[in-house]
Amino acid sequence: MEEYLLQFEEILIKFIPRLVGAILVLIIGLWIIRLTMNAIRRTFDRKKIDPSLIPFLSTLISILLKITLFISVIAMVGVKATSFLAIIGSAGLAIGLALQGTLQNFAGGVVLLILRPFRVGDVVDVQGFLGIIQEIRMFHTIIHTFDKKVVYLPNGAVANSNMTNLSQQEDRRNEWTFGIAYGDNVKQAKAIIQQLIEDDDRIMTDPEPFLALHSLGNSSVNIVVRAWSKAENLWPVYFDMNEKVYTTFAEQGINIPFPQMDVHLKDKTLK
Repeated sequence: MEEYLLQFEEILIKFIPRLVGAILVLIIGLWIIRLTMNAIRRTFDRKKIDPSLIPFLSTLISILLKITLFISVIAMVGVKATSFLAIIGSAGLAIGLALQGTLQNFAGGVVLLILRPFRVGDVVDVQGFLGIIQEIRMFHTIIHTFDKKVVYLPNGAVANSNMTNLSQQEDRRNEWTFGIAYGDNVKQAKAIIQQLIEDDDRIMTDPEPFLALHSLGNSSVNIVVRAWSKAENLWPVYFDMNEKVYTTFAEQGINIPFPQMDVHLKDKTLK
C-alpha cells in the first residue's frame, strides 16, 4: 500500500506542475488570441477588406487559433497529440453526421463569400424577407428589414434559394398604370403625364420614358408609363408621380374611374 502511495505521490509531483503550466498557457494563450483578433480586425479595416468577409474570416481564424492552443495545452499535460487527433477525428465524424445542417450552413457561407451574390449594405429579397444585409457570419446571414426586424437566415438555405438583389444595378425602372374614364381625352392625359415626367429631374432621359395606351379595361382606359431613375430615387419617384398624376388629372378635368356595375331593371308583366 505504501508503495502505491509513493507511486501516486510521484505522479502528482510530475503532473501538477504540468497541469499548472498548461492552465497558465491556456489563460495567456486566450489573452494573446483576443489581442491578435483585435489586431486582425484593425488590419482588415485599414486594408479596406470587404465588410462581407470580415465577420466570417474573423470567426474562422479565431476558431483555428483556439483549436491550436487547445491541442498544445493537451500535449503539455502529457496526452500524445497523435492519440488526441485520432480521438478528435472519430468524434468529428460522429459530430459531423449529427450536425449535417450546421455543416451545410458553413458550406453555404463559403459559397456566398465566393460567389458574392450580395454584399453588406445591399437591399435584397431572399426567403420572403426584404431588407438590408447587415452581416454574413459563419453559419447565418443577418438581415435588417425595413420595419426594424432583425432576421437570421441559415446560410445553407440562402445559398440554395432564389434571391433578388435590388442594389447591384445603379439604374432602376418604375412602371405605373393610370386609368382614365371612357370618353376622356387620351392625348390630353398622356400629355399631362409627359409634362410631369419632364419636370422631374430625377427621371432619366436615357433610356427614354415610355407612354402608351395599355388596355381597355372594364371601367377605365389604362395608360402604361415606364421611366428610369437612379436606384436610390426609385420609390420617391414612384410615390411622387402617383400623387402628381392624381392631383393634376383632377385639376385638368381628367376622371380616374373606379370599378362599378350598372344594373338595369326591366318591368315584366307576369301572365
